[in-house]
Amino acid sequence: MDNEYFKRITTTIILAILLILSFFLLKPILLSIIVGFILTIVFIPLYKRLYKILKSKNLSAALICILLIILVIIPVWYLAPIMINQSIKFYISSQQMDFVTPFKSIFPSLFESEAFSAEIGSAIQSFITKTTNSMMNSLSNIILNFPTIFLQLLVVFFTFFFALRDSDKLTEYIKSLLPFGKDVETKLFHSSKNITISILYGQVVIGIVQGLVAGIGFFIFKVPNALLLTALAALAGIFPVIGTAIIWVPTAIYFFIAGNTFAAFGIIIFGLISTVIENFLKPIFVSKRTQLNSSVILIGMIGGLFMFGILGIILGPLILAYLLIILEIYRGKKIKGTFIESAN
Repeated sequence: MDNEYFKRITTTIILAILLILSFFLLKPILLSIIVGFILTIVFIPLYKRLYKILKSKNLSAALICILLIILVIIPVWYLAPIMINQSIKFYISSQQMDFVTPFKSIFPSLFESEAFSAEIGSAIQSFITKTTNSMMNSLSNIILNFPTIFLQLLVVFFTFFFALRDSDKLTEYIKSLLPFGKDVETKLFHSSKNITISILYGQVVIGIVQGLVAGIGFFIFKVPNALLLTALAALAGIFPVIGTAIIWVPTAIYFFIAGNTFAAFGIIIFGLISTVIENFLKPIFVSKRTQLNSSVILIGMIGGLFMFGILGIILGPLILAYLLIILEIYRGKKIKGTFIESAN
């Protein structure tokens, strides 16, 4: 008995040590591995359809990897230098821009005090400077840290390829590790899959589409630094509540002040289309799936952004979603409530 107990304790200690060492070993590439798994969830329906036609797991997974490279790597390779150039131009123009005069014309009584106006102008200038500096540094790092980024991307695509090819085996293996019964396992996987797809499609994909629609308006009406503003609109569109309006409204106001009312109204029209497009696309993707409350998504995105950087926009809500699912299962209730909205 004592010998058996000693073996269990020894095994547990060895396992704990190996888990800790594995964590530190994988820590530098952990986000890349997670991104690979997230991409697997996005592309698994396409992989299954392709597999039915080709009857080859390796070929099907390889073709989807090549498709992803074409969709992501090539545009980034060509657009990154343009965005860096536009970021520099935006930074230079922002240093020469008068931010207070437009506010004085809109809110004359509020900006009567010169001291108050100077403070507001200084605060806006500081915010714009820090934001543009951050954008330029991020974009420049893509080129300066290319060897590191290449290795990270290599991990993403390797993970993506093998997770696609062996998705069924991987699912069964994860289920075998869970300390739950069959009913709970089924509920956990079903709810996790639905919420993951709801966040990825309902927030990320639709948000990017909204940003691209606003961006079409920027290009049509010849907005300066249109590519940069389109990227910012796509990023803002991912966040619930905030949306693309935070980009296109100031742009439209700028054109109104500049006297170009035609371009201003055009930008507003495309901006409104980008804002309401969610009402048409979201039901297509997520109407019959378990959904996460918008407030939880927003908090998860902001917290994830601080913790993981740009990838935290996706990882933050997913972490909170899985936590809430586990809590609901632990309570023995249905996946329904204040934070999680079950599918109809």
